Amino acid sequence: MTEILLIRHGETDWNTERRLQGHLDIALNAEGVRQAQALGRALRGEALDAIFSSDLGRARQTAQAIAAGRGIAVQIETGLRERCYGAFEGLRHADIRERYPREYAAWQARELDAVLPPGAQPAETLRDFAARAVGAVAGLAVAHNLRRIALVSHGGVLECICREARGIGWAAPRDFDIRNASINRLHWNDSALRVLEWGDIAHLRQDVLDEIDRS
Repeated sequence: MTEILLIRHGETDWNTERRLQGHLDIALNAEGVRQAQALGRALRGEALDAIFSSDLGRARQTAQAIAAGRGIAVQIETGLRERCYGAFEGLRHADIRERYPREYAAWQARELDAVLPPGAQPAETLRDFAARAVGAVAGLAVAHNLRRIALVSHGGVLECICREARGIGWAAPRDFDIRNASINRLHWNDSALRVLEWGDIAHLRQDVLDEIDRS
């Protein structure tokens, strides 16, 4: 049995602007750095056998904050990358809706095989992306057979994993939050994922951060 701490990266300016990042490499903003530091402090007392991260900078920055002081190197796993959204990347949601109304509607409807317009790279379909994300997380648990691991990834990956673990199809509306720097705990039992706790952001509350900063 492996416990997985699945963590979304800290906040970026593009998160606050509702600008789609995808494979574009956007750094954490000042709030995101603070969130990552708070996350590292919150997990300081927990033993971690390994820390894995998407290769994108916003995830790596967050993972490094968790690794600080542990003597554990962050291991890069490209399978934890966000979905590639093709031409949508770099655009705000409102701009995507205006420029690509048909494709935007298909994206919002979570159509599994909808093809988004290509950008610098071809976009992934939702079906292909979900298979990659679930395969990457399960593959890390199987290959390393460790007691507790932290995986730092992206919002789209978290949604794929939560739906898989809860057996929720893509036709169902999302009834769970995906927050920056949240801690989401799952178990892998050699064949399936199970959610233990989802969306823990107690460590990000302003009063908690202020108390830590005063000490």
